[in-house]
Amino acid sequence: MTKASTALTQMPPSTLAALQQLGADLAVARLRRKESLKTWAKRIGVSVPTLLRLEAGEPSVSLGVLATAPWLIGRDGALGALATPKEDRGALELDVRAAETLGKARVLATAQAKIKRAAQRQREKPHAPRTRDTAKPTQGS
Repeated sequence: MTKASTALTQMPPSTLAALQQLGADLAVARLRRKESLKTWAKRIGVSVPTLLRLEAGEPSVSLGVLATAPWLIGRDGALGALATPKEDRGALELDVRAAETLGKARVLATAQAKIKRAAQRQREKPHAPRTRDTAKPTQGS
């Protein structure tokens, strides 16, 4: 008996539920088309027991079989969009965080540059010599 893959035993519940839903939806699609298990299994290139496992949403069904099944109902084009970068929320969130960090760094750098320029202008500004009135005030005037 082969040892079960760690990935299969540690699969998130939401992923298992999604596979079960996909399997059920594929079974409904087959039944609505009035196709037999044997016919669909032959078209996918698998045995009837494997097709039953696919329709049950078992995670051990191969990726190739899983990818071929939507082809039977004209939905294989959706496979290409499953991991598209524009839908990758985790990466998008990281991009937003990086942009925010960059924005804050730029604001800080701009403020520091303004302060530095202002200080340089103060140093470069010619100062008018201060004159002291050395004359003593006269008494009684």
